[in-house]
Amino acid sequence: MAHSFDHIPVLRDEVVALFAPIPEGVLVDATVGGGGHSAALLDAYEGLRIVGMDRDAIALEAAAERLAPFGDRVTLVHAPFGQIDTVTSGPLSGVLFDLGVSSPQLDRAERGFSFRADAALDMRMDQSDGPTAEQLANELPESALAALFRENGEGRLSSRIARAVVKARPLTSTVQLADVVAAAVPAAVRRKGHPARRVFQALRIAVNDELGQLATALPQALERLVVGGRCAVISYHSGEDRLTKQTFARAVTGGCTCPPGLPCVCGAEVHHQLVFRGSRTPSAAELAANRRSEAARLRVIERISEVTSEATDDTTSEAGHEAGNERTESD
Repeated sequence: MAHSFDHIPVLRDEVVALFAPIPEGVLVDATVGGGGHSAALLDAYEGLRIVGMDRDAIALEAAAERLAPFGDRVTLVHAPFGQIDTVTSGPLSGVLFDLGVSSPQLDRAERGFSFRADAALDMRMDQSDGPTAEQLANELPESALAALFRENGEGRLSSRIARAVVKARPLTSTVQLADVVAAAVPAAVRRKGHPARRVFQALRIAVNDELGQLATALPQALERLVVGGRCAVISYHSGEDRLTKQTFARAVTGGCTCPPGLPCVCGAEVHHQLVFRGSRTPSAAELAANRRSEAARLRVIERISEVTSEATDDTTSEAGHEAGNERTESD
């Protein structure tokens, strides 16, 4: 019996609808989790097969149980999504990334993701590999910790928090770290919500190299899409969303380096387009049912042509360049 991994897939119906036009074939669920999105997609589209990736072995056990009724339409792989090109081959009809930490991971205290329950400072998605949050909290220089916290929204308090963490070493538990952070910030900040939330998020992202994995995986996914194939990304953190937005912006301009508003003369070819401008967020009904979906932002891109040996003509390049500029101005 798999470990309990009850998880409500965020924006499930939206994701299913957005993958409706893709060709039959293989869709990579790069963060399969408990299999919620994959189950919905397999139910909806008989012509799809799923390769589900996850670095969390407990999540994979749950996904295997949930997706068992779909038989050989499902292949599950224990790997981080940065290894899409290593664990899969051939063209892809779709790729889905549901980033961040899931509710079952937060709710299992022993995983160390939550500051609300006392546990070892682990925070690894793959508990068989890599440094723990305890190692980073105790070994990173103060300046590196401050930069890490700053990148995750702590702003002017980042140095103050990093100094307190270094002074309190050695740190071994989640509650110990949370208390150190709380004591390091002004009372007015504590009244706005637990000040350890962003610190824990920063350490988790660093422990799992989440932004590095995404920077590797997104270009791989876009390159592997067939014409008509789509890549969807659900992010929960400004860094993830910014990286996704920037990667999609380069794709819809073909990497054009010409000044905005002028015809493209650099030879850039456009092979992708945004499915909609900006990002979409959960409905009021979904937020009411699942408060943890509040931070979710969904972006989707589609492959519109194959790479050719000949550069596009000036008209096509200019149109693609201008369309890309228009799209990337929105958030």
